This record gives sequence, C-alpha cells and structure tokens, in this order.
Amino acid sequence: MTVSRDDLKTRIGQALGEAKADLVIKNTRFLNVVTGEIAEGDIAVCGEVIVGTYESYDGVEEIDGRGLTVVPGFIDTHVHCESTCVTPQEFDRCVLPRGTTTAICDPHEICNVLGEQGLRYFLDSAGGTALDLFVQLSSCVPATELETSGARLEAPDLIRHMDHPRVLGLAEFMNFPGVFHKVDGVLDKLAAFDGRHIDGHAPLMSGKELNAYLSCGIRNCHETTSADEAMEKLRKGMQVLIRDGSVSKDVHALAEVITPETSPFLGFCTDDRNPLDIAEEGHMDHLIRSAIRLGAPVAHVYRAATWSAARGFRLYDRGLVAPGHRADLVLLDDLEDCAVNRVIRNGKIVGPHSFDGRPAVTPVGLASVKLEPVADEDFVVPAGGSVQSVIGLEPGKILTEHRRIEVPVVGGRMVADPSRDLLKICVFARHGSNRNIGRGFVQGFGIAEGALASSVGHDSHNICVVGASDADMRVAVNRLIELQGGFVAVRNGQVVGELALPLAGLMSLEPFETVEVRLRSLRAAVRTMGCPLAEPFLQLAFLPLPVIPHLKITDRGMVDVDRFELIAA
Repeated sequence: MTVSRDDLKTRIGQALGEAKADLVIKNTRFLNVVTGEIAEGDIAVCGEVIVGTYESYDGVEEIDGRGLTVVPGFIDTHVHCESTCVTPQEFDRCVLPRGTTTAICDPHEICNVLGEQGLRYFLDSAGGTALDLFVQLSSCVPATELETSGARLEAPDLIRHMDHPRVLGLAEFMNFPGVFHKVDGVLDKLAAFDGRHIDGHAPLMSGKELNAYLSCGIRNCHETTSADEAMEKLRKGMQVLIRDGSVSKDVHALAEVITPETSPFLGFCTDDRNPLDIAEEGHMDHLIRSAIRLGAPVAHVYRAATWSAARGFRLYDRGLVAPGHRADLVLLDDLEDCAVNRVIRNGKIVGPHSFDGRPAVTPVGLASVKLEPVADEDFVVPAGGSVQSVIGLEPGKILTEHRRIEVPVVGGRMVADPSRDLLKICVFARHGSNRNIGRGFVQGFGIAEGALASSVGHDSHNICVVGASDADMRVAVNRLIELQGGFVAVRNGQVVGELALPLAGLMSLEPFETVEVRLRSLRAAVRTMGCPLAEPFLQLAFLPLPVIPHLKITDRGMVDVDRFELIAA
C-alpha cells in the first residue's frame, strides 16, 4: 500500500474530525487485543486505514454497531489453497465472508505437479483476490527423493521469485532430514532466504535436533500435536501455529497452551480444509470458536488469530483495531461464539460485489494425469511372509502407526481382508516419468466393500487407491484417469460418487458451492460403504507421504523411530 502527501493530509483531517471519515462504525464495542479490554467508541476509517478509535466521529458512510463487537480480521497463517479443492479465486469467495481477511499460502501441492508453472499460477491469482493472499515459495519440490514428483524447484528457481510483491519468504521447510545431513541443495535454499521469513515443518522435533533446525533461521511450526511439544518450541523461540484442518485437528490438544504469556507467539492455521468442512463448521472462525469453547482466554485467542499472526510474518500494518492499521475488521454478533455478522476488508464492506472485476487467471495443468489405464495385474502383491507391515490410521492425525499383521494369501497372492478392516493400498506414479507402483496394506478405513481413489496424494500427488477388491480399485483408478484427477468411490464395479479435480489433478474449476454439494454427495456414498472417517479422501491423500516424522540422531546417523512408510511410487 503506497501513500502520498495528500493521502496523509486527508487521513489527518478525518482523524482530527475536521472532515467526515469515509466510513464510521458508530456506537460499537471493539476488542483491544493489546490490553484485552472491550472498549467502546466509534471506529473511523479513511480509505484503507483506521484513523480513529475511542472517540466520536461522523462518516460519509455509517454502520450502526450497537449490539456488535468489532475485532481485527483473521489471518490464516498457513494454508494450501489446493487442499480446499477449489481455485484461489473460489477460496477467496469462500473464506473472506467468514472473517479471513489475510491468508498465507504455500502452493506446495501444485508446484510438486507443475513446478514453476504452478507457482506462477498462484502468484498471478494472488494479485487479484479480494482478501490479502500471500504466497510463500515452496521449499520442498520434490518433498523427498523417495517418491516421483512432477517437478523440481532448486534454490535458483525460488530466488527468481523472492522479490515478487505477493511473496513473504520461504514456505514450510519439510526436508528436516536434509537439514540435519547438511545437504548442499537444502542449505542453499536456507542461505538464499537468510534474513527473510522461513516457515517451518517440525513434527515431534525436540532437543538438539530442534536447536539445529531453528539455528537455520526457521521461525514457526504448524505440525505441533501436543502441549508438551508446543511448550518446548515456544521456549526455544519458535512461533507455534495451531492447526485445525479437515484431517489434522490440533486445537483440542493445544488450546491449553494459549495463555497471556504465550499468545504473542502463537497463530492459527487451517493447512488443509475443504469447502464442505468450511460450510458445516467454518474457517478461521471455527478455530477461534473451538479454542474458546475449550477454555482458552477469549482475548488471547483473538490476539493469536490476528496481531500475533501478523507480527510473526512481519505484517506490521494489520491485526489491531487501532489508528494507522489496515481496516480489515470483523463485526461479530457474539464474541465468544465468533458469530460473524459482516466483514470489512481494506475499508470496504464485503459483499457479493467485492468479487466483481477480479482478473481472470487461466487454469493450468489440465492434462496432468499422464497414466495409461491400469489392469488387474497391476494390483497383485505376491505372497511373502505371513506377517506384514501394515499402515494403521489414527483418525484426526496424519501420523500413522506401524502395525505387524498377518495378511491372508489366496492363490499365491496377498489379499485384503475387510472382515478385519484390512485393505489393500496402491500408489501409481502419474507424472509420466515412470510407471512405478507402490503396494501395501492399511487398517482404519472400515470399508466392507469397494474402493476409494484420489489424485491428491501428498506430497508428490500420485494416484492413491485403497480397496477391498482389486477389481473395484482398477475401476476407480481408471475413472480418475478419465477425469484427469479428483476423488472417486466405486462399489461392485460401479462408480457411486466422484468429484473431478482437473486443474493439476488438485482443484475443481467449479464454484465452491458446487464442490461443497458434490463432496456432500460423495461423503454419503462412502458412508454406505462402511467408512467411518469424516474425511476419507484427505486421510487417503496423506497415506503415501514418505516423510519420516520422527527422527533421532545416533552414532549410526539418522534413524526412524516407530513409524511406517508405504513404498512410494
């Protein structure tokens, strides 16, 4: 936001009351997240900036704020817009009316499919959204050498974009094994962004490993899942971003961490949250509401969701209802329930008109599923030992258990056993560089019959399929190929539900309302198959993630501890 001498003269005049303010919220209460008090008085806005609080003002446009409480606009500190299954423009329409006025996204998913083409698509999109969308530069493309992704971004590729006006810094640095092993290409990225913001990704990291990770200038973590883990990170100066997405739900575990002392060093994020969950529960408003219901102090929850989040990303122009700050405001009917009445973004009341005139961005990656139709033999798992490693789902988490289970053998082949909730899982490389297939077994889906397939498969986004029968798995994968990506549910050889995601195999070209309806129908179909999971497709998407979440450094080097990895495609 640039300002001229005349702009400043206008602001000063309106702040002094010499001229009517452009917009005034009259007779209202507002939360001061500095003091924690509920203050009273008018809020005066000149253009995009708040110019008056605690005093009485007249406005060219006035809002009667009686019965309402005003808070700063919410900041989603870490989101993969691709995981909402809609384009950034539809994400914009979906969440801004719920109070999310700033979002900081990592286009990690589309970059792992399309590389710089995907990054440029997000940078172009961010330039035209009604909310303030920032783009972190994806640091881990590919996320691992254990799997085949569609692209590669090295330090020079990222440096080309580091001064883009929508870029804040480097996105979540998932490759912590590369940090500990001092891999040159990994350290080149960290060195290039030294002094700039670098997002973290440090699940279960502690002790000297955490010290080493933080010593590289990495500032935050959204992968924290316990209060003890959060407190160690906070003690060591790491900002903890409390996450609640469609799969990973950490507010319940971390609400107790929110105190007057810690709230300046916290934030909230959704990471991966789809339009159906947003419709049924909410977006950032849901996280705020949930934390307050769990007993976290109201003022400090809002502080974390606004001012603290802004400070952690060096966005010093927002996060307060105070003169000189950006007029991103949320008017609430109820403070504790975070019941949004209306939203003001950049000094303008948000409504359907807010999304008019946004520049169109041409979709990319509409033919990204480069996989030939699969056959029955592609699913065969030859008989091995009677006891096999099996992935065990933990509902509400992306971490999995390593189980040792006896897998039945029929005709020299290992097969699924739905009576024990033991299903087959396969991953098919879809980027055209090879025909690799990963095969294994999983427990936790509860499917009595049928198959589920997805082209969303973190982080390389190959095709993932889980099922009770090879025949249904084959139908599901081949239907995904026809759709050029999405989610498919098959039962008795028939497609019973689907959602097409043709943009890089990750996003729909439809409005978010349409995606919500189709997800609702798809969820209903999956439930008839016996699956109890709230988000089975997103749970499936995280299963092939070949990143070791728990590492210890020993005299033998780095070893994994009690975690299982599917053989990746």
